[in-house]
Amino acid sequence: MAKSKLVSERGKQEVFITRLFDAPRDLVWQAWTDPRHFKLWWGPKDYTCPFCEMDLRVGGKYLNCMRSPEGKDYWSTGVYREIIPMERLVFKDCFADEQGNVVPATYYGLGADFPIEMLVIVTLEDQDGKTKLTLRHIDLPTGPDREGAQLGWSQSFDKLAESLK
Repeated sequence: MAKSKLVSERGKQEVFITRLFDAPRDLVWQAWTDPRHFKLWWGPKDYTCPFCEMDLRVGGKYLNCMRSPEGKDYWSTGVYREIIPMERLVFKDCFADEQGNVVPATYYGLGADFPIEMLVIVTLEDQDGKTKLTLRHIDLPTGPDREGAQLGWSQSFDKLAESLK
């Protein structure tokens, strides 16, 4: 079961996805918070995640790399703003270079209308032995870049489902 939509709220564009995973909530939480598990599923279909570091605490940073099938690396970083174990993660999301310095999306050839900072909210709920995940990726630009983000999240979640088996 997956629901996905693009939402416009007071001028902010976002991707909103709900997905039911056939796994207990603690395992889905681990997939988001343990770099070894995160590397198994992060990125769209045929992308890999060769690097991931997480300082999982409010104010802590993460840095990860998503590698395209052609070998192009896309780095991202951010700061954790809220952590409620097994329930909720809220973090800033930014494009970065491999040292973790924030860079504009144009660094990767993406549209100049991407903001420097976006917000990601992930919530997890028990649902009859499975886990309902809700994702909000907020402050995305309109058009193809936002649609690409929606597709990328959906494909990542397909990989997440596989990694939970």
